[in-house]
Amino acid sequence: MNRILVIDDDEIIQNVLEKVLTKEGHHVEIAKNGKEGLQKLDLMPYEIVITDLMMPYANGFEIISKLKQHPNTEKASIIVISSITQEDSVMDSFKLGVDEYIRKPMMVGELLLRVNKLLANRSKYA
Repeated sequence: MNRILVIDDDEIIQNVLEKVLTKEGHHVEIAKNGKEGLQKLDLMPYEIVITDLMMPYANGFEIISKLKQHPNTEKASIIVISSITQEDSVMDSFKLGVDEYIRKPMMVGELLLRVNKLLANRSKYA
């Protein structure tokens, strides 16, 4: 069972991701803001972290930097789901180590394809 951490302050996004990813057989942890997300890093290792960029307490860029340094997530794949569409922000995300960037409003099918692709790539190189 793959462990996925979702960090997003939007309750609708939290509910949708938890329902869809759990239905696909993944263990999903939800963090309601950046601070809570950083606290959850100590609980267990995660294969994938899905985060928004604009959140209270710690923004997505701060979170991405911490994810890459934490032993439970340093090798995790990172997906950003954000309404930010400025090219600079998107490029900054990739420079920090993001694997996928999905623009809101997100399509659930697209998210699942990207999650499955990242997990398949992880298993190839594990």
